[in-house]
Amino acid sequence: MEKKSMRVIREYTMITAATFVVAAAVYFFLIPSGVSVGSISGLAMLLGNVIPLPISVLTFILNAALLVVGFLFIGREFGVKTVYTSLILPVFLWVFEQVFPDFVSINQDAMMDTVCYIFVVSVGLALLFWMNASSGGLDIVAKLLNKYFHMELGKAMALPGMCVALSSVFFSDKKLVLGILGTYLNGIVLDHFIFGLNLKKRVCIISEKEEEIRQFILHTLHSGATIYQGFGAFDNEPKTEIITI
Repeated sequence: MEKKSMRVIREYTMITAATFVVAAAVYFFLIPSGVSVGSISGLAMLLGNVIPLPISVLTFILNAALLVVGFLFIGREFGVKTVYTSLILPVFLWVFEQVFPDFVSINQDAMMDTVCYIFVVSVGLALLFWMNASSGGLDIVAKLLNKYFHMELGKAMALPGMCVALSSVFFSDKKLVLGILGTYLNGIVLDHFIFGLNLKKRVCIISEKEEEIRQFILHTLHSGATIYQGFGAFDNEPKTEIITI
C-alpha cells in the first residue's frame, strides 16, 4: 500500500511539473506571439477576441467541455489525471497573469516566440502523455484519434490543431501561415520527445558466456530475456541466442 502511495505521489508530482511547463510555454511564448498554434490555449486566444474573458477562464471552460468526452471514451485513469491537469493549468496561467501582468514578448519576434513555444510545450506534453495524462482540450481529441484510429500522437495533435490555426484567418490573417507551420512542427517535435521517452532497444546476444549474461540480465538489470537454440550458418555448430529488450 505504501509503495502504491509513493508511486501515485511521484506520478502527480511529475504531472504537476509537466503542466507547469505547458502553462509557462503558453503564457511566456504563445500568448505574446499572437500566433494561434493549434491548442486549446490557441483556441481560447481566438475566442478572447470576441468574448471578454481572461485566457485562463476561457481555457477552463473549454477544458471542462471536453473532459466528459475523455472520461467516456478514453478511460477513468486518463480522465482523472486530465481533470487534475485541467484544473491546475488555468491556475498556473492565473498565477502568471498576477505575477507578470501585461507581459510582453521576450524575443520581440512572433516567429521566435512560436519556435520557443513549440519546443517548451512539447516537453511538457510528452511527459503528460508518458504518464497517461494530458493537458486537456485538444490533447483529448488527439488521444481519441490515437486510440480509435491508431494515429501517432504528433499527427493526432496536428489535425485538430490545424483547424484552430486555420480559424485564425478571421482575426489575424497575417499570422495564419505561421500558425499552420507552428502546428505542423509542434506535431513533429512532440513525436520526437514521445519516442525519446519510450525508446527501447532489442538486443540479440550470441556468446559462450550464456549463463553469466543471463544472470546479469535477470539480477542486475532486473529485466527479462528469451533464449533460442540454433545453428551457425558457417560452421553448423549449435548456438544459443539471447534476446532481450
